[in-house]
Amino acid sequence: MTADNLSSVQRAMDVLRALGSGPLRVQSVAEALGKEKTQVSRTLKVLSEGGFVERDPDTMEYRLGWQLFALAGGASDSRLLQQASPVLRDLVRALGEAAYLTVLSGGAAVTVLAERPGRALQANEWIGRPSPLHCTASGRALLMGMPDEEAEALLAAQPGQGTELAPRTAAEALRRLRAERAAGCGVAAEESEPGLVAVAAPVRDFRGEVIAAVNISAPAFRLQAADLDRAKALVADATARLSRSMGAEPAP
Repeated sequence: MTADNLSSVQRAMDVLRALGSGPLRVQSVAEALGKEKTQVSRTLKVLSEGGFVERDPDTMEYRLGWQLFALAGGASDSRLLQQASPVLRDLVRALGEAAYLTVLSGGAAVTVLAERPGRALQANEWIGRPSPLHCTASGRALLMGMPDEEAEALLAAQPGQGTELAPRTAAEALRRLRAERAAGCGVAAEESEPGLVAVAAPVRDFRGEVIAAVNISAPAFRLQAADLDRAKALVADATARLSRSMGAEPAP
């Protein structure tokens, strides 16, 4: 590795440490590090593309991205991850299927925490990797707190991924989202890939905003139509419990 590369890596680490104290604009990061604004701006751009930082479009402030939490996994001291771990474990014990915590990052659903049963056949792991919003239960659950216009804009930007059962247009995905929003829980049956069924519901914070989703996924032969009502009820209970721990008001 060249000296220039080492310098870039060091600068990236310094930027992440600066953002660890809270959201900052580019100029504030540059001042905190004693670096040129153009250098810091380039570093933030690279980190943003990788999901390691995120920029608030309203305040133009950068904050640490969820990709960091995905890499840290269960070792993170994030309150959300700490509180989610026992909730996911209880869900695994109740259903016997893998349970996940997912967040919205860069226009995609990113799994940041997983709990798994001791089954040989399980759904594919996607820790830290982006998944589409329109054809996954967790993706649509993450959009449940958004106005239709914002959700449709994100859905319209999605590539045509998924099976023939997935929504083909943003309008179709939005119709499914509306129905699942009203129900408080969503199901994606073989939409993202054949033979995979998932159930998800949103996690809310003290402001009532959706900050994550809890989802379970399993092979279709183990999670059939007759099992979905119980699965949806357990996932909804899990998200209600996690939401309360994040300061959300109990649902009426």
